Amino acid sequence: MGRFTLLWMLPPLAIGAAAAAWFISQASGPAQVPAEAPGQAVHVQRAQVRDIRPTVRAWGNVRAAEHWTAIAEVRGTVIWRHDNLEPGRVIAAGDEVLRLDPADHDLAIAQFEADLTAFAAEVAQIEAEAANTGKVLALERARLALLDSDLARVRDLVAQGAAPRARADETERGVLAARRVVTELENSLALIPSRQMRLTAQVARTEAALAGARRDLENTRIAVPYDLRVTQVQAERFQFMSIGQPLFAGDAIDRVEVVAQIPIPGFRRLLSGAPVTADVLSALQAGVTWPIDAELRLIGDPSQVWQGKVTRIEGALDPRARTVPVVVEVTDPYQGAAPPFRVPLVPNMQMEVTLTGATLAGVVTIPESALHGDLVYIADEADRLILRPVTLAFRQDGIAAIVDGLSAGTRVVTDDIAPAIPGMVLRPVEAVE
Repeated sequence: MGRFTLLWMLPPLAIGAAAAAWFISQASGPAQVPAEAPGQAVHVQRAQVRDIRPTVRAWGNVRAAEHWTAIAEVRGTVIWRHDNLEPGRVIAAGDEVLRLDPADHDLAIAQFEADLTAFAAEVAQIEAEAANTGKVLALERARLALLDSDLARVRDLVAQGAAPRARADETERGVLAARRVVTELENSLALIPSRQMRLTAQVARTEAALAGARRDLENTRIAVPYDLRVTQVQAERFQFMSIGQPLFAGDAIDRVEVVAQIPIPGFRRLLSGAPVTADVLSALQAGVTWPIDAELRLIGDPSQVWQGKVTRIEGALDPRARTVPVVVEVTDPYQGAAPPFRVPLVPNMQMEVTLTGATLAGVVTIPESALHGDLVYIADEADRLILRPVTLAFRQDGIAAIVDGLSAGTRVVTDDIAPAIPGMVLRPVEAVE
């Protein structure tokens, strides 16, 4: 029974094996998928065109825009001093604050006025002398004419033998004496103009000295030229002050300045949108209008803000930092002051200065992280890496402004790739802006 069953099962098994062999021989081989290199995942952003204003931040100390020091122009003892002439006090323009003893100057004025009176009397005397001398000269000339006629008549008589020779000699001596008197009178009249000129010069010199004495008298009263806040006082009551000695000093309160030290690249960035000036010296002489906005914040309390304007650039770089000293002016530094909530701007306060240049239109910008030296990594349309050189204008607030080498919409890689091999496959992940 067992052998019969085994024989009965052999034919189906043989048929199944033959069918399997036939199917295997007829089946196609396994499909082959070509292997691809795995791409590197990177973050990309598209280059954008935007309008941008260059901005630079710097720091500086407040200083007075105008500082005035009163110097003694005359010597004398301080006989009066204003009650508000103390450091920190504010004095209005035109207020008299000091007086020096005027006694010496009053005496000098009296002396010069007396000299002028004496000169006036001398002028009158010379004029009278000139008039009298002129009258006497006229008489002497008439007498000389008579003597000349008499001499001619006597000479005729002597020639006729009617008169002795001695009479002619005596008459001639009289003529010579009269001629001498006339000559002396003429000389006296000729000298009068020079005497008048000398006297006129003396009068002018005395008048100038009198004007100087009166000016010195005015200089014994010291008044301030504009509203100022007193910073130093050297003059005390009953103190003798010499010519050239400082009396007091003060700062103008209508405006202050802050000198912001700007690195040269930052200053160049600020002027990126400014018009190009060919003649720098002429522009400086005419007064350059800087297209730069300035905002100042108090260090320690950034909520206190002032607006300023750039007025000039000082004449030399900082000797140590080699930075550009930009002078920012703030008008009305005391306006709105309400200590302790808002303080006025006073010298030596530390300020943060934000300078903003003119708007640059249509600038191609990319994230600063996409810049690798002078190269930018670009993902092309086939997601392969391109290393492209670009020309950088400036960096600011995490972005880089590109002058040349890049167009808007280009995908730039913001990650570092090491090594960066041109043509390598990328898997870009575009950042959501």
